[in-house]
Amino acid sequence: MKRQFAVIGMGRFGSSVAKTLSDFGYEVLAIDSSEQRTQEISNIVTHVVQADSTDEEALRALGLRNFDVVIVAIGQDIQSSILTTIILKEIGVPKVVVKAQNELHGKVVKKIGADKVIFPERDMGQRVAHHLISSNIIDYIELSDDYSIIEVQAAKGLAGKNLRQLDIRAKYGCNVMAIKTGTQMNIAPNAEDLIKENDVLVIVGKNEDLKHFEKTFAE
Repeated sequence: MKRQFAVIGMGRFGSSVAKTLSDFGYEVLAIDSSEQRTQEISNIVTHVVQADSTDEEALRALGLRNFDVVIVAIGQDIQSSILTTIILKEIGVPKVVVKAQNELHGKVVKKIGADKVIFPERDMGQRVAHHLISSNIIDYIELSDDYSIIEVQAAKGLAGKNLRQLDIRAKYGCNVMAIKTGTQMNIAPNAEDLIKENDVLVIVGKNEDLKHFEKTFAE
């Protein structure tokens, strides 16, 4: 059986999540208090409901406890986001993912039971900043407060050498998880694998170690 998702809040972020999940072929229930927003997404997702997510009876009636994941993507109304999260956990939703406006909002929803908290604006800001620091940085994903993954295009200091010569783990405390060459992905590369110009390295490590690596190879 396909996994079922519900997305509450059809703003830019919520509608984007709902559309992407739907594009991947999953069943998606979109929920919003605005009739206009529900109409706009109705032809994209599996089901659409206009409802107040702070109404416990309304959420119970939708059978949300039977969904695999419910995403709370409510925009600026932090109080509604918090109340919705409480209700979802109380009615037995197995996994609740909450979009947080700021660190305090994130801490609150985490304390009341959110299984995962995401910070779209902060995360996008970090990605932009990392790209500005070095044009070689393609992507940046924060795994936790201490660890992240970066995708970095091979700069002059990397191209033409193998992993043994670069010795990234010893020098920077980071691990090369994979090497992309065009459309080919080399998972868990070995020490003799040569880095070519325009290859992309997928590297995991502590944030301070990754910063050291980025500064060393920034253009």
